[in-house]
Amino acid sequence: MDEKLNKLSKEVIGAAIRVHQELGPGLLESVYQRCLLIELQSIGISAEIEVPVEVKYRGQLIDGLGYRLDLLVEDSLIVELKSVEAVKPVHKKQLLTYLKLTGCRLGLLINFNESLLRDGVTRVAN
Repeated sequence: MDEKLNKLSKEVIGAAIRVHQELGPGLLESVYQRCLLIELQSIGISAEIEVPVEVKYRGQLIDGLGYRLDLLVEDSLIVELKSVEAVKPVHKKQLLTYLKLTGCRLGLLINFNESLLRDGVTRVAN
């Protein structure tokens, strides 16, 4: 993993921690998504929410599936947000699939429903 991507992931984790410190656990994922976007933009990091993910099979685009990235940061880091009691293996598999489909090399799975957010952060590499 290159240094730039590692630095970016640390900045995103720091931003998520600031959001969590202010709001705490227990809100909807969509609330954390919007607040994290605001936090990232405030420190000069570009990010987009609800970015469509294309699925291709044998060279053909499969339309209308509705897969969307929670956050795409600097066009290189995928952030999948959760607000669940426990992160399950299927959540990590979902992020890994998004990495494969987009060609991104690193993703963060962040579960805001933790007392300490650092316990809810998982790095997933492709």
